[in-house]
Amino acid sequence: MPAAAMPAARTRRPRTSRLARILAVAGTGAAVVALPLLGAGTASAAPAATSTAATTVAGYPNNLDGWIRESLAIMAERGIPGSYDGIYRNIMRESSGNPLAINLWDSNAAAGTPSKGLLQVIDPTFAAYHVPGTSFDPFDPVANITAACNYAADRYGSIDNVFGAY
Repeated sequence: MPAAAMPAARTRRPRTSRLARILAVAGTGAAVVALPLLGAGTASAAPAATSTAATTVAGYPNNLDGWIRESLAIMAERGIPGSYDGIYRNIMRESSGNPLAINLWDSNAAAGTPSKGLLQVIDPTFAAYHVPGTSFDPFDPVANITAACNYAADRYGSIDNVFGAY
């Protein structure tokens, strides 16, 4: 007696969160996309969303390298001069790469306007040199870099010409 034919098993595609699908579309490289998605279909997988995004809204890595590169792209659109090396050198001197750095001890702080962010910009300078299309938050890394470079370009010709406190 022949064995009864069994219907072919249908496999269900594991559900992924909308965030995971968005990351897959917005990711800039296969490694960025693959890592958050691995194991997403198992019951024991960790949640796909984390408290910090892997990329910025513009798709750059959400780290110092990405912030500098995103700022350089905005600067190029606006004709603001500066190089990766010049920005990086000044960030390392001013904040050691901490976007939440704030100086509470210098003359600016004593006057009530402490220097803030990666390139230690005071609020009046940030407001005066803010670049449209960036955040109005001086602690936003891209906005801080771009405004500081705009100021340095106006005052010194370029952030590349800044080798000390400015």
